[in-house]
Amino acid sequence: MDWKLYFALSFAMFMEFAVWAAWMPVLAARLLGPLKMSGKQTGWIYATFPIACIFMPLVSGQLADKYVNTEIILGVAHLLGAALMFVAARKTTFKSLFVVMFLYSLCYAGTLPLVNAILFANVSDVTNQGKVFLWAPVAWALIGWFLTGWRWIFKTGEKGKDCLYLAAILSVIMGIGCLVLLPAMKPSGTGEMPIIKAMGLLKDANFLVFIVVSMVFFALMQFYFLGTAPFMQAMGIPPKNVPASMAIAQAVQAIATFFLMALFMDKLGTKWTLTVGATFWLLLYIVYVQEKPTWLIVVCQSFHGMAYVLFVIVGQIFADSQATADIKSSTQAMLFAATTGIGLFAGTQFAGFIMDTFRKEGKFDWRKIFMVPAAIALVCVLVFVFFLKA
Repeated sequence: MDWKLYFALSFAMFMEFAVWAAWMPVLAARLLGPLKMSGKQTGWIYATFPIACIFMPLVSGQLADKYVNTEIILGVAHLLGAALMFVAARKTTFKSLFVVMFLYSLCYAGTLPLVNAILFANVSDVTNQGKVFLWAPVAWALIGWFLTGWRWIFKTGEKGKDCLYLAAILSVIMGIGCLVLLPAMKPSGTGEMPIIKAMGLLKDANFLVFIVVSMVFFALMQFYFLGTAPFMQAMGIPPKNVPASMAIAQAVQAIATFFLMALFMDKLGTKWTLTVGATFWLLLYIVYVQEKPTWLIVVCQSFHGMAYVLFVIVGQIFADSQATADIKSSTQAMLFAATTGIGLFAGTQFAGFIMDTFRKEGKFDWRKIFMVPAAIALVCVLVFVFFLKA
């Protein structure tokens, strides 16, 4: 892989996740604070993203495999997203912001599988793929630190709209960069509908097991995202230390992507790499169930980073390996629709229900809450051990 290709693909991977990282972790503070929205309203605005991910990746994958160059779809979608983010920054009511964020999510959700597809189309070596994938967690961490520094200097955190403006500016850079830098990836233009052919992969029981378990683990991931921060604080970790503690996951993810992913796949094979990745999430929830010691709760944030690399990224590589050349984008789209779409949305509802069930007098029974994802994760790991053949 020459340096120009590496730069272009790394740019796309970095900017794709930089845009996401600019608003998703911190928008809730604006909604619940200055805009005085309810928790339910905040939840629905955040739900626009997984809802869009249920069907927009399928649409963009179909377009990329059959009609339009992938880099053009990426560029146009991000430029439209930039315009919508500028509008969103000016919206102050639930209904108007919900509509704009839903339209934005439609644009952004369609780009997620295409960044992977253009990487897989140009780079087949797992080691080099890892060198590109590592820019995703790096982007997430750097943008978070940048926004924090910006707010320290310019005091813009009180209103919170700066995160939307930042996402808009990054989207403009991403859109133009995709059109200028990325290699052309033309559609195959075959007579068969690519998404229908991609869904035909589900007839393979092995691939179906992989998709279903992936969807379940993405649902369980919401216990991590919704529960970790309040759980840490309940265990005595100061609120100011929580973001840095959780950022351990991104640091480990970047390191593992660069140094360990190819090694695990080479030594263990895809099946056992995926199984090890899933087991890291199981171990994370087992530590949470124990509720102590505090240092181990902090250290085990690294388990999430390892799981993301060995399960999510390796899973995307596995899905690509099962697809023929004419359905690469559609196969990635199907995976994102099942996981980031259906999985995350269902997980948000399920995790919220479980947390409410084990909440009494305003306090969460974290041991009982985390026993639920731990038990389900154990079942999923066993399913991989006995039924996955990869």
